[in-house]
Amino acid sequence: MHLPILPVATNPWYLVSAVAFSAGNEPQAIPEVFNYALREAGGEHDENLLLARKFRDALFKSGLTSGYAKAINGLEALHEMTIHDNLFESMAAEIFKIAHTMVVLSFEKRYADTADTVQRLLDTIYPDMGFFSNTIGYGYTYGFIDILSPLETSYVLVVSLIASDTPRQINWHLDGARRNGATLEEVKAVRQIAIEAAVAAGVKWKDGVREIEDS
Repeated sequence: MHLPILPVATNPWYLVSAVAFSAGNEPQAIPEVFNYALREAGGEHDENLLLARKFRDALFKSGLTSGYAKAINGLEALHEMTIHDNLFESMAAEIFKIAHTMVVLSFEKRYADTADTVQRLLDTIYPDMGFFSNTIGYGYTYGFIDILSPLETSYVLVVSLIASDTPRQINWHLDGARRNGATLEEVKAVRQIAIEAAVAAGVKWKDGVREIEDS
């Protein structure tokens, strides 16, 4: 699939904000973020369609970490506006073309030298969780990279986890974003945008959000 390069592609603030609002259960803010991103991108229909695809894929992927119901509400809010602008399409056929090898590569890329430890944890607490994570989570859901890049997918996971106040997993995926190519400054910026959007959505943390250490 050949996709155009968006003018906003170098700064994923729009994905970070949309996922934070979705995870914070404020789906009505998502169309506003999308409209702002459309104006900033200033593209033709193909560019606008790609932007809508990225929003949908980010919200869909965030559902496994922030909650399926929240993802549904966020997608519904986005759908109501994109359907009128001819910016909606189903990606199901393409998602299910992913090979099994992509499942393994996606999981190992995210967890690197901790992959075996995480896999043992998932298999130990409930074997079906390990199977689901490998095939559905890191396979069909996170492994699909025709719309969101591996790095953008890492950002989606980081943001949804920040808004859900799950520090252990936040730490996993902050490190995963670095492995997927983010600079220290970029990860810090994503963390800060996620916190600000989550605060606006009314999210509160028991012990704050981990600071990112220089390395």
